[in-house]
Order: sequence, then C-alpha cells, then structure tokens
Amino acid sequence: MGDSFHEQLTEDSSFLKAEQRLDTELVDKLILQLNRIHPQILTDKEATKFRNLDVPTSVRLGELLTHLQGKGEEACREFYRALHLHVEEVYYSLPTRLRLRNALDPLMLSHAYKQKYDLNERGPFFFLGCFSLALGMAFLYYYSESKVSGGSRALGMAALGLKKKAQEVLVWYSEEGLMK
Repeated sequence: MGDSFHEQLTEDSSFLKAEQRLDTELVDKLILQLNRIHPQILTDKEATKFRNLDVPTSVRLGELLTHLQGKGEEACREFYRALHLHVEEVYYSLPTRLRLRNALDPLMLSHAYKQKYDLNERGPFFFLGCFSLALGMAFLYYYSESKVSGGSRALGMAALGLKKKAQEVLVWYSEEGLMK
C-alpha cells in the first residue's frame, strides 16, 4: 500500500467529515464496532462521549478521527475495517482508495490520454505513397486501353506487388484487354 493507515486517515479526514452519507446512525455503528470489538482502542467512556447526540455528527466524527489518529496505527486500521464493513460505498470512494485503485488499474483513463492518435506509426510519407498508388491505379482504370497505349500491360505489371486476390483480378483484366 505504501502509506500507513495513520497517514491515510489524515488524508481522508476532511473527506469523511464532509461526507453526507455518514449520518448519525452510521457513525454510531462505527463507534460501537470499535468499542465492542476493540475496547483497547475505544473504551466505554470514550464511546459514550462520541455518541453524544447533542453534538453535530460531523463534529463527533472529526473528534473521533482525531482521537483514533492519536491512538496510533492499529486504531486507524480498525477504523478502516469498520468503515469497510458498515459503509462500503463510502469506503470505496475515499480519496486514498481511489488513488490506490487508479494506480493498480492498467486501463486507467490517464494512460489512454497518453496514447497517440495517429492512424499508424509509419508517418506521412507512407500515406502519400499509398495515396499515389491508389491515384495511379484510378488513372489507369479511367483512361484504360483506348486513351493510353499499353494500359492493360501496365495493369498487369502493377499486379506484381499485390496480394494474390488483387493480383488475379488485375491480371485477368489485362488478359481480357489483350484478347479484344
């Protein structure tokens, strides 16, 4: 992971305090989870203090996060476990989780933006060469035998560098012209 849970909680604290999905009931569940499962992290007296309904939820959550950061690495890890258990959608939307997921995702969007948008890597001369060949073939076809002498022989010669199917068509066309 790289970052310790203490550092992650420090980074995620402002997000958690502003998160609207963490209502009073969910914060109470987190406090009770920490109190019942790990009483060394959150004692009964501390749990009662953080469950005081007279204090706004965001303030109670902020005090809880500060308290857990003061308790150390183990307390921060257990908070993340409780958050993952009770409020999974908030857990996966934490800034540190999003950063970790993007770092591990090979199909991340930023990699797609770095990709070149060329049609091929051969460059402009390849395009000009292909375009010139196509243009030459079009002129030969358009002017054919009647206007250009030996046009059918030129088509036969042009077929030498092409694939088998295209070669057969051009040779067939040139032979048909010779038969007339």
